Amino acid sequence: MAQLATAARPEGRYTPRLKQAYQKEVVRQMMERHGYKNPMAVPRLHKIIVNMGVGEATQNIKILDAAVDQLGAIAGQKPVVRRARKSIANFKVRQGMPIGCTVTLRGDRMYDFFDRLVSTALPRVRDFRGLSTKSFDGRGNYTLGLKDQLVFLEVNYAKVDKAHGMNVTLVTTAETDEEARNLLALLGLPFRREQ
Repeated sequence: MAQLATAARPEGRYTPRLKQAYQKEVVRQMMERHGYKNPMAVPRLHKIIVNMGVGEATQNIKILDAAVDQLGAIAGQKPVVRRARKSIANFKVRQGMPIGCTVTLRGDRMYDFFDRLVSTALPRVRDFRGLSTKSFDGRGNYTLGLKDQLVFLEVNYAKVDKAHGMNVTLVTTAETDEEARNLLALLGLPFRREQ
């Protein structure tokens, strides 16, 4: 996985550029906008959850293997295979069947993924005009859906046999949707201008 431009720490580790931008600029701007007294009270990204549902895996398990490999390349860590919680006869799903995979990103990997999402993946979405501001859940978390995994440069186009959609949930420590929207906008998430 290609690493973005980062500053080296003395012990050889690196700090993602988005994390540096958060610490230097976003905290100050959020304190000015919302009147926080303490920098530790400023909302921050807590984790990013990426889900990929693969309903066709009930007929062909190899489709799930390919989805796990692709999600692992996108996220930079191994996904967890999710299994059906209960049987649904209409969908030919039995309890315990593998039906998807998920990854939870925290720390530096989370900031790297968010940076790649904002700077390379979203601009590659066809007819992209910005993200809706109506996808907040009321507790400061934002979910967006992508129709296929090919918007990420890590996926090898030649090995993709079927496009799989994915949900990306950005979990923040903000208590209100307005604080979370301001935080994500300052971090670079391109929201659509609402009329």
